[in-house]
Amino acid sequence: MNDNKQLDYLFVLKALQEIPFGVGKKLLTEFLQGKKNHESITKNKLYLKENFGSLAYDKSELNEMIDNLILNDIIQMKSINGNKFWKVMELSAKGIKEINEPSLYKKKLSFNFKEAKTEITEEDKKIFEAFGSILALFNDPQKKSIISSNKHILCIAGAGSGKTTVLTKRAEFLVKYRSVIPRKILAITFTRKARQEMISRFSKMGNMDQVIVETFNSFCEKVLMRHNDLVYDKPVRVISYRDKIMLINKALSKLNLNMAQAIDIYFSYSQKRGKTQEQLANIFLNDCFFIRDYFKFKNKSISESSFENAGAEHEKSAKMVFGVCNYIEAYMKKQGLRDFADQLIDTIALFEKHKELVPEFDHVLIDEYQDVNSTQIKLVDIFSPENLFCVGDPRQSIYGWRGSDIKYILNFEEKYPGCEIITLTKNYRSTKHIVRLINSSIKNMGLADLDSSLDGQKDISLMKFNSEETEFEFVIQRIIASKLPLGEIFVLARTNRQLNELSQIMKLRGIKHIVRSDEMKRSILAGENDVTLATIHSIKGLEAEMVFVIGCHSINFPCRGSEHPVLDLIKVDEYDKEEEERRLFYVAMGRAKNSLYLTYSGKKATYFITDSMLEIIEQKQMNLNIGKKANTSINKSNDIMTRLKEWRTEISYDMGVPAFMILNDRTLIDIAQKMPMTSGDLEEVHGLGPAKIMKYGEDILRIISC
Repeated sequence: MNDNKQLDYLFVLKALQEIPFGVGKKLLTEFLQGKKNHESITKNKLYLKENFGSLAYDKSELNEMIDNLILNDIIQMKSINGNKFWKVMELSAKGIKEINEPSLYKKKLSFNFKEAKTEITEEDKKIFEAFGSILALFNDPQKKSIISSNKHILCIAGAGSGKTTVLTKRAEFLVKYRSVIPRKILAITFTRKARQEMISRFSKMGNMDQVIVETFNSFCEKVLMRHNDLVYDKPVRVISYRDKIMLINKALSKLNLNMAQAIDIYFSYSQKRGKTQEQLANIFLNDCFFIRDYFKFKNKSISESSFENAGAEHEKSAKMVFGVCNYIEAYMKKQGLRDFADQLIDTIALFEKHKELVPEFDHVLIDEYQDVNSTQIKLVDIFSPENLFCVGDPRQSIYGWRGSDIKYILNFEEKYPGCEIITLTKNYRSTKHIVRLINSSIKNMGLADLDSSLDGQKDISLMKFNSEETEFEFVIQRIIASKLPLGEIFVLARTNRQLNELSQIMKLRGIKHIVRSDEMKRSILAGENDVTLATIHSIKGLEAEMVFVIGCHSINFPCRGSEHPVLDLIKVDEYDKEEEERRLFYVAMGRAKNSLYLTYSGKKATYFITDSMLEIIEQKQMNLNIGKKANTSINKSNDIMTRLKEWRTEISYDMGVPAFMILNDRTLIDIAQKMPMTSGDLEEVHGLGPAKIMKYGEDILRIISC
């Protein structure tokens, strides 16, 4: 994409700037297209404005451009006449600045990174041959990653390309064939699970047990435990989850609030929907500690001015969070507690003051390099290793909202002139059909396509449903019909709400499953070899034979709201939010080995599913009209659910009470699924006791039999 096209979004901003009143999306798109037949354009003589007709894009392309600007807080939606449902667009302060100092386009991958094809020289081939049996199982770029003698290497490892295998094999090669002392090698990863996997692999290689394998956190914790007295004036330990709960409650009490009140202040109605009080409390707790860490990593103290961009609607929430964070900071300091951010910052401070304590490593190997933040990079720079090997994938950078900075992987060559960049594009996970689809989904990011040699039968579907109930029912029926082990099935969603609602239905059916959210993992109905339901962020790095990505509509991808209100309070803006959302969709689809089902209901499909992707999926009309494919039982269940809800609405109106007091949704779902035919059958329905059966039983049986 050329720079001129990348800057076209500025015409949208200039148009908003020169139109003298707030406008809706329809008027703005027609103004930009130069359409004079719009009443407001004619009436207000907007066709005389400089930017009238300035962009030759179709409606969907302009809407996508505008959505991107809204998502990145460059355009803001403003309610007019006190009606929260009637909103118009206007430039934010950030948007006005963007016109004069354009920066959004510089946050896009295609602007920052030009991926080069890995060159395999004749000299390389001779070395490969010399180590024939050792390297026999690897492709040429993998071989080069393992044996390269360049002091600074960046390995761009696409999804399913064997990056962990390459990293561990390189460490083994250094020890066994370059005579590097194992304890002089530090391998760093991000999660405890990834660390354990790496340790396990090294243990099977012989003479590799002394390689130091740590997460950034575990490394810092060990350093601070060893040198506590040089850093603190008292014993200091890592804060536990139980400590955090106690601390949050103390902080709220100090503000004369309890957790229920805090939840009501902090979350909007839509953010609370579909979540338990426990889940909301957990998100609130994590967000408060996230804010504290975020400002620590920015080397800034938390003040009320830190939230000045939050907007008037978040004023009460910002004040509460500021009070909680202040209390947390003071209490932890007084009681000798530290968390992950403290450990990293305190370790850096220790090494800067006592340079003799900095451990010397001949080789540092870093996994998931696309996820590093500025403070982690500072620690690596303090090590100043002679040899640095980093593995990562810009396509899978999905934690910008949490402080990760993609610029470190994009600017690696600038920081280390003369480095070697090796690209792994061979995908060993997914069939070539799925790989073609995920390549197409991020085509505009300018990265090299992945390649798969796995033929397999094509099993990709895009399906539209009339309602979320039928969408969920399809997923359940497909899982039940599958002969795969349950552990080889993932159901992925953009939000926790959808997972919770689907989980409720699966519990009623007795389908064993595990729920993995951004906040926690919980096993339902016991057992580890179950269907995993998960948010996309929590499943990164894992894979399954069959993957469902549910809710693939325009509200979820890109996600307009957040389940973390903290993001509205501090406005993290170091990355392009829309592009990260597109990468998130890529990561979700890339978990599938053989079967991929993209489902949505009600609204339009996400514009992340492009025309070229639809061509790959094939039979567009059939796939977009699931009514032709849905089986009779699903349709009947949906029809009964609709009639039950209509009946409940009438009863609640007549009685003057809320609908849920008649029968809640969980009970209606159970009725639609169990299809009771007798009074005895009604007794098996969740939430139908004798009194309700006597009161509503005949009506329910009549609706079922119709």
